[in-house]
Amino acid sequence: MATTSYTVALEPDGRWLELVAWGPHGVEDGPSPLANTGRTHFITAADAAPIEYAPRGLRPFSGADLVVGPAGQARESWWRFDGAEEPGDVDLRLAFLDELTGLRAVLCYHAQPGTDVLCRWVEFANTGSATLEIERLDTAGVCLPTGLAGARLTYLTGQWSQEFQRREITLPAGRFQLESRLGVPGHAYVPWIAVQDAGSPDGPAWGAALAWSGSWRIDADVEPTGMTRIRAGRLPHPGPLLLEPGARLSTPEVALAFSVGGLDGLAGVWHEHDRSLAGDRRQRRQVLYNSWEATGFDVDGAGQLELARIAAEIGVELFVVDDGWFIGRDDDTGGLGDWVPEQSSFDGDFAAFIDAVRALGLDFGLWIEPEAISPKSRLYAEHPDWIYRLDGRPSTLIRNQLLLDLGREDVFEYLRNTLDRLLTDYPISYLKWDMNRPAAERGRPGAGNADLDGQHVANYHRLLEHLRSQHPHVTVEACAGGGARTDLATVARSDVVWPSDNTGPLDRLSIQHGFLLAHAPHLMSSWVTDAPGVFDPRPRSIRFRFVTAMAGVLGIGADLSRWTPSQLSEAAELVARYKQIREVIHTGVVHQLAGPDEPTCAVQYAADGNTVVVLAWNTGTLDGAPLVPGRSARVRLRDLDERSSYVDRFTGSRYSGAHLVHAGLPFDWTPEHDADVVVLDRQ
Repeated sequence: MATTSYTVALEPDGRWLELVAWGPHGVEDGPSPLANTGRTHFITAADAAPIEYAPRGLRPFSGADLVVGPAGQARESWWRFDGAEEPGDVDLRLAFLDELTGLRAVLCYHAQPGTDVLCRWVEFANTGSATLEIERLDTAGVCLPTGLAGARLTYLTGQWSQEFQRREITLPAGRFQLESRLGVPGHAYVPWIAVQDAGSPDGPAWGAALAWSGSWRIDADVEPTGMTRIRAGRLPHPGPLLLEPGARLSTPEVALAFSVGGLDGLAGVWHEHDRSLAGDRRQRRQVLYNSWEATGFDVDGAGQLELARIAAEIGVELFVVDDGWFIGRDDDTGGLGDWVPEQSSFDGDFAAFIDAVRALGLDFGLWIEPEAISPKSRLYAEHPDWIYRLDGRPSTLIRNQLLLDLGREDVFEYLRNTLDRLLTDYPISYLKWDMNRPAAERGRPGAGNADLDGQHVANYHRLLEHLRSQHPHVTVEACAGGGARTDLATVARSDVVWPSDNTGPLDRLSIQHGFLLAHAPHLMSSWVTDAPGVFDPRPRSIRFRFVTAMAGVLGIGADLSRWTPSQLSEAAELVARYKQIREVIHTGVVHQLAGPDEPTCAVQYAADGNTVVVLAWNTGTLDGAPLVPGRSARVRLRDLDERSSYVDRFTGSRYSGAHLVHAGLPFDWTPEHDADVVVLDRQ
């Protein structure tokens, strides 16, 4: 890896694999900080070992990664090392075999090139003659050398409209667990965790993130030996999973990251990983306008074109029509599944409407929710068996809709053909893929103990991959009622994600603060709207809202037809400024200098060593100046050349690097001036 190493070794008898060291290059050169040097009383040697992956038979007390056994029998298994396999595109493949059951497990390791991220997964094969039942199916276990004070865990939690809230807990002993049984990662928790030694204020940080778009679990144990063990994996839901003789099964990947620079450094590692996943799709993200908050379901061609005209005048590059463009969609009770334009809403010619939008110099996009179906739709009338259902049980409506059983091949083919038709018939370059309800009755009559969660996720990924291969010009935004599906597997197959449906300025600032801890800014779609906050409704200026949205991929969702000429002029100026700095924001090194719970919140972006962008917001009280004595608010910048000078591109103010790092960049807040964009050019 770029600056770190991850070293493993076989236990002397070849029963399991152990972690020797994980940290900066060279950390493995010396006695392992994880090795057990004492005797084990009342537990097994494996329970005290820094084991990489183990079934319950080997590690019965301290927490196993795999619980599996023959159907109808105890779910216990043991194995021994069965040799190293040819790595192919993988850096390391180590096989273990349970001779009694025939279960073969290959532990796979792959270092993401140019980053400090290691990806791990396990490939199983049933080489025996009996069906195996899998009750627990983790991807990996990893042990960390935390000290006597225990572990400090940082995680991201919340609810719908309040996602990505950063929380910390000190765990001196015992277990901490995060999970989702929703069939999506969910709003409540992000499949991501960071671990630090609780005895160090902001010391080295280890992180784990699961690349899985279904139900999942991550837990952390501070074990009696003092080390902290992280386990991550998918939930066998509804489960257990069956592995028939001759069958194979792979776990999803878990990405492991490390930084000596604490949480801020760890965030930088995750950002580089996100950028590596984007590959050659790291093209410039366009400034978009989405019409949902302006029009809701009341979609008509003339009104949409007027919004598009105003949006184009202030510098928007992409116009997206949200919900309400298709047949039967007068409200939220109908239409889902029938993805055919309502021609009468567009003067009988949807294609001509799109041409008119494009004639304004704008690209065109649509909102779509492929996995959902309305009971009033034509699709449901024709295929009522295509939903998740249980014989003899009523179906639960959430948001007046049901969920398609995407694991069925006929459903997959219908959605693939529907997407192909839309993207072939019309010049669409952007899709906002939404998913607004979890699975309730997770059943498919006649399917027995099928892996419904795994099949749904696999076909969701197939559809995203199909879009990339067959429609590479289309930018895909991943949304699930806000931020309920922002896992690494979705990130690897989409271009931007929607962190939350809450666009209130102060609420959104808190959401984005947590998001940037786990993901890079080029993924973070953010809109300027007129909406008040759900949790903090204090009014903020248009400038504050724009600067908040500039922190990622700028979008606008306000009803521009109601904005005054003065507001539109200010918006045009801010859009133009964003276009000057978006390359730095999307590709630069990010430092969150101060959080939204501090009087001045600020984020720094730096690219190529010569350009530094600082976005700052007044989130607290003012200092009372000029009525009483006061001082400028100061934010200390990071990683600058202290011997160089930096000039503010817009005001001409000059600062030494030492001043910016130690005294800080000054801000003078007033009721009218509550946010700022500073661009510093190194001289």
